Amino acid sequence: MWHPGRGLAAVPRVNLVDMSLLKGIDRMRDILVENTERFARGLPANNALLWGARGMGKSSLVKAAHAGVNAGLGVKAGLLKLVEIHREDIESLPSLMALLRDSKFYFIVFCDDLSFDGNDASYKSLKAVLEGGIEGRPDNVILYATSNRRHLSAREMVENERSTAINPGEAVEQKVSLSDRFGLWLGFHRCCQDEYLAMVKGYCSQFGITLAEDELEHEALEWSTTRGSRSGRVAWQFTQELAGRLGVRLSGK
Repeated sequence: MWHPGRGLAAVPRVNLVDMSLLKGIDRMRDILVENTERFARGLPANNALLWGARGMGKSSLVKAAHAGVNAGLGVKAGLLKLVEIHREDIESLPSLMALLRDSKFYFIVFCDDLSFDGNDASYKSLKAVLEGGIEGRPDNVILYATSNRRHLSAREMVENERSTAINPGEAVEQKVSLSDRFGLWLGFHRCCQDEYLAMVKGYCSQFGITLAEDELEHEALEWSTTRGSRSGRVAWQFTQELAGRLGVRLSGK
């Protein structure tokens, strides 16, 4: 974890989901893992923006990709580091880059739930790090971000810029161009019923939760109906409810 003014703080145990449990996002998984593998081996790779529906595994995929690629490096396992930066600390990115630039390790700098509102100008620091600035992004650093917004800015924010700016086109372009600086755009969309049930069954199988299939499907669908959505997060919340009711401990959680 990056804390401006205090530096980097080690995370003893990363809260992550096994890659095999991430259902319905196979294409995005393969692209991100391949990009991460190239980066970890010192080859050219792109910054990545994972955007779209809530609860569909965007941040879980980043953490799982880091863990999986790291483990696959063999004797170089541990060479790839994951550094999380909070959204409100984006303005300190240049300081973090300066700290990481001369390290022997490779770093994925990860910002979860990245977005900008109102008169927030901190996006300029991110733009400079992504591709602008004299120094540019260090060769041993890559940026992964998740967001519910494809262009990182709320629709009303863009429309307000268009209506109040002297040059509306330039004002909107300034905001929208930020997401263009991510070489990879990976879109996550709401899952269908079959994908949702596959997530639930995958969790139950992983943690040894046994229930008749028709009963499991009925309860899982009823749970998603009460929540008003289907997603990986809803599937996990149902699994926790079911495990607690049946007295099953979710080992490792």
